Amino acid sequence: MSVEAPAPAALPQSRHLATELPGPKAQELLTRQQAVVPSGVASLMPTFAVRADGGIVEDVDGNRLIDLGSGIAVTSVGASAERVLTGVQEQIRQFTHTCFMVTPYEGYVAVAERLAELTPVPGPARTALFNSGAEAVENAVKVARTYTGKTAVAAFDHAYHGRTTLTMGLTAKSVPYKRGFGPFAPEIYRVSGSYPFRDGLSGDEAADRAIDQLEKQIGADALAAVIMEPIQGEGGFIVPARGFLKRITQWCRENGVVFIADEIQTGFARTGQWFASEHEGIEPDIITTAKGIAGGMPLSAVTGRAEIMDAAHPGGLGGTYGGNPVACAAALGSIQTMAEERLAERAVELERLAVEHLEAAQQQDPRIGEMRGRGAMLAFELVDPETKAPDAALTAAAAAAARAQGVITLTCGTYGNVIRLLPPLTISDELFTEGLTIITEALKEA
Repeated sequence: MSVEAPAPAALPQSRHLATELPGPKAQELLTRQQAVVPSGVASLMPTFAVRADGGIVEDVDGNRLIDLGSGIAVTSVGASAERVLTGVQEQIRQFTHTCFMVTPYEGYVAVAERLAELTPVPGPARTALFNSGAEAVENAVKVARTYTGKTAVAAFDHAYHGRTTLTMGLTAKSVPYKRGFGPFAPEIYRVSGSYPFRDGLSGDEAADRAIDQLEKQIGADALAAVIMEPIQGEGGFIVPARGFLKRITQWCRENGVVFIADEIQTGFARTGQWFASEHEGIEPDIITTAKGIAGGMPLSAVTGRAEIMDAAHPGGLGGTYGGNPVACAAALGSIQTMAEERLAERAVELERLAVEHLEAAQQQDPRIGEMRGRGAMLAFELVDPETKAPDAALTAAAAAAARAQGVITLTCGTYGNVIRLLPPLTISDELFTEGLTIITEALKEA
């Protein structure tokens, strides 16, 4: 069976279940998938997409699903944003690839110029483009090591930075990301971060603890970089206590350590600012970005202080596909869409809707231990009401029930007990509220 997308047409922005999930066409595709795709590549929804736009994903059986995942924070401008599509089509008519390291092109430079304008990096900034978030993190570490002449890198509890050998070492959670895949890269260290719901520490208290560990377990004279997500994504959408990140970045600057902000999930209007670092009033030495940068095309970036980025020797950074011209065109269209449609402000509106809904749900259900996040990067943690112990089974059951009703629902958290909300910033109020209602009703029944 071959699956062809329907002819282009406006995709109705309403949930519709024509079949149970999976439907008959999806079941046939699942059988084909199992025959040729390894089981390690697991899919969340038991169906196959053919169209997506706004807040809706349509599958092969004609089901329309409410999208509260955005392809894990990628399609923030929607999966068929007009400026992204136009830019991609125009670039494809010209050429698809030359390799920037061989024959450069303007699109790469234009993306770097926009990132120099937007990212909260102090002073003149330089950007190198790559393909994935993990690749960006690896190259940020390479740059930091070259610049400082030191080798150690510190990450935090509950961190997620990727699935490659180096980035698995930086990532905290074992299953499914690390178990059985070692050994990992050397000179990677882990210290305590800030998890206010569980550690009860102020920003200064948590920073004192982390700095003490950095100094005693590693030492600034050996430490090339400290890397942290301003909001820890896969770890549970953990927002550090106010002041924690400012203290850590200050210590890094005073001790000749490069501070890398991993904004791969938090960047590009997702949290209500262009970058989550702006909420904390910090200026990282390097920022890594991907996901929301290019409206679904594979692109990532390492943007940093000019003197740091220029430390790598000519030819030391790059890659065959890094900064592909089609992906660069998509990024320029995506960034233009965010600016002109004021999607950072839209993220704040979505936060208001979600907080209002979840606060009401929390008053009725003490299993919602905490809701947290910023903008359209929100989550709630499910716990035993008496002990506050994580309840992963409840989380899985509620998420599965919501998916069965046509809502793309993601979970996360070191303990597997967090439901996260990452809607496209272009989703309507009505769709978003309907998705929230289905999730909280599924939680009542779980």
